[in-house]
Amino acid sequence: MYIYFCGSIRGGRQDVQIYQTIVKKLQTFGKVLTEHVSHNEVTDKGDPDAETVGDKFIHDRDLEWLTMADVIVAEVTQPSLGVGYELGRAVAMKKRTLCLFRPSSGRSLSAMIRGAQDGHVIQVMDYDPQQIEDLLDQYFNTLNQSPEGHLK
Repeated sequence: MYIYFCGSIRGGRQDVQIYQTIVKKLQTFGKVLTEHVSHNEVTDKGDPDAETVGDKFIHDRDLEWLTMADVIVAEVTQPSLGVGYELGRAVAMKKRTLCLFRPSSGRSLSAMIRGAQDGHVIQVMDYDPQQIEDLLDQYFNTLNQSPEGHLK
């Protein structure tokens, strides 16, 4: 299974440790195409080689990965234009998508994210960092039991 992980890069890197926990757990379910989002070397300026490869390359590469992905997992607590764009594209592609939000952040999740939830293709889960691994187990176990056998 190919998994596309979304997390804020240029919108702020405050949650990189949480991204690391999520990506490590996601790797137990399949290949994480965007594991670099969890790397400490990635700053709010972007990937260390972003200046070399350019924004167009990053956009096109990431859209290719998004197209390849069987499932999208997004940590949406830190507002990010890039994550919002990726989620919009994922919805248009009808990709199975899980959005993770921490209410303890004191933020409110955008109505455009929470309102897109349909309980099947798009799911939003509020979480506490201590329960993230259990929530991911629950989500992927449900996916693996779905009638769409290609997600197994």
